[in-house]
Amino acid sequence: MSGIKTVFVAGPTASGKTALSIGLAKSLGGEIVSADSMQIYRGLHIASAAPDKEEMCGIPHHMLEFLAPDEDYSVAQFALQARERIRDIAARGKLPIVVGGTGLYISALADNLTFVEEETDRELRKELEEQFDKIGAQAMLAELSEFDSQTAKRLHPSDRRRIIRAFEVYRLTGKTLAEQNELSRKGEREIEPLLIGITFKNRSLLYERIDSRVEKMLASGLLDEAKAAYARKNGGAVQAIGHKELFGFLEGKCSLEEATGHLKQQTRRYAKRQLTWFRRDERIHWLYADEEADLLAAALKITETFQKEGTR
Repeated sequence: MSGIKTVFVAGPTASGKTALSIGLAKSLGGEIVSADSMQIYRGLHIASAAPDKEEMCGIPHHMLEFLAPDEDYSVAQFALQARERIRDIAARGKLPIVVGGTGLYISALADNLTFVEEETDRELRKELEEQFDKIGAQAMLAELSEFDSQTAKRLHPSDRRRIIRAFEVYRLTGKTLAEQNELSRKGEREIEPLLIGITFKNRSLLYERIDSRVEKMLASGLLDEAKAAYARKNGGAVQAIGHKELFGFLEGKCSLEEATGHLKQQTRRYAKRQLTWFRRDERIHWLYADEEADLLAAALKITETFQKEGTR
């Protein structure tokens, strides 16, 4: 039994995913499901570059800005809710289009991953958080690699929440995250994915777009948004790139110019990590925004073939 045909638009931040996905949705009768781990939160509209109503062009968007910023949210929760949206979109005769730069969210859907029921232990989590803050990310990753080297290699030192979660899952279930992912791949394939990636052949052009986006965010009120985030300083949303890089300025430790430079640098580094993640997936049809004369036409050609014949 074939799964629900679903188009994925992936790639690094500032590459043009939003515009391309909306063009596809308008042309093919689609609806968009966000796969961005920060756009799920309210209060991060500017920092997460969530599309506004004008940008949406009347296309229904799902999984956007529905969570309070002090709430934690797991990939298992995302996969469950996003699949519900995909099923509903397909049942109404529309094409589901999943769009985002969070590799783990994209993989959870495109690879049809299922997750064991999430177990939590507040005392254990508190213990692990204290351990992380005491010994640091690199030491935690080194310890994680002793029992789950696959996950340790995949996680970045800045991803405090997921590093802690990897320890928590192992301590509570006796299974590593890598083992759980492998088991989950053996289930029924509910989604038949087509993966389209968008980036730039000339990396410096992407970085220029990132720098320009940061300047536009600041002009649009990013600093005020960061001030509100600084007042909370808890929950999953505190990890958002675009807020925490400005905390040094808010604390009087650096100038706004220095904080802005740091934000641009961290965003460029994040884009590199996104590309590293997506480059490993050989299913992705890459489109280069600086080489394609008509990016939408190229994406439509790939998508129309997929709709007729399935994934290649």
